[in-house]
Amino acid sequence: MARIIDGKAISAEIRAELAEEISDFKRERGFAPSLTVIIVGEDPASQVYVRNKEKACVQVGINSTVIRLPEETGETELLSVIDRLNGDKTVNGILVQLPLPKHINEKNVICAINPEKDVDAFSYVNAGRILTGDFDFLPCTPAGVMELLHRSGIAVEGKECVVVGRSNIVGKPMAALLMHENGTVTVCHSKTKDVPFHTRRADILVSAVGKPDFIKPDMIKEGAVVIDVGINRVTDGKLKGDVDFEGCFEKAEAITPVPGGVGPMTITMLLKNTVTAAKKQN
Repeated sequence: MARIIDGKAISAEIRAELAEEISDFKRERGFAPSLTVIIVGEDPASQVYVRNKEKACVQVGINSTVIRLPEETGETELLSVIDRLNGDKTVNGILVQLPLPKHINEKNVICAINPEKDVDAFSYVNAGRILTGDFDFLPCTPAGVMELLHRSGIAVEGKECVVVGRSNIVGKPMAALLMHENGTVTVCHSKTKDVPFHTRRADILVSAVGKPDFIKPDMIKEGAVVIDVGINRVTDGKLKGDVDFEGCFEKAEAITPVPGGVGPMTITMLLKNTVTAAKKQN
């Protein structure tokens, strides 16, 4: 039977540490780190995420500003807002809430953010630095997964690590971070011929595919560490992960629940990135 890796508890621990760090920062420099979030349109999930980010900033003492733009905002207008924030020394972190409306090119927007203020770590400069291991910021979800492993006493070195999913936001940087800690990494994706063959070899399995209950108990090995990044809303309105939690719980050595596992860590790592940005800029 697995031990549960409690993302809520670990997140609370890190936020308490950050609150102290920010308090010291304010005392030494006379101002608080600041984060500006831009949201375009009325996507309900995005609205919830942005509200949660605002609350988290207040909790630890980060100055938070939200710029809300209408759905019909053009790409040029959005880029000019980013350009203004890039040049504003009182803004330490800039985050554009994704997804953007279809008429705006996400790549152009992500790459317009000054890499020193790119607290999501999505820009091509920061993505390249993550691959080489010479980074200031990490994408928040993979960074959160690594914190969960570290603070749960789970070593990566020498382990067989399997990442299911190859998105730029989670899968690819996740694989890089596991490699940086000397894991032997396999990445599975939609064209992988036999996903269970690979997942059954995993000492550490990270699933980020966005399919409820995709990882079944017969797809994991006895004593594996199972990290579930998936957050899927199913027909009854409940949240489910990518992993069949009840089934895999009996077999795994450690497992993250959904909700309450990786989810709380994502915003916490955004706060951490904002503090890092403020320190580097000042």
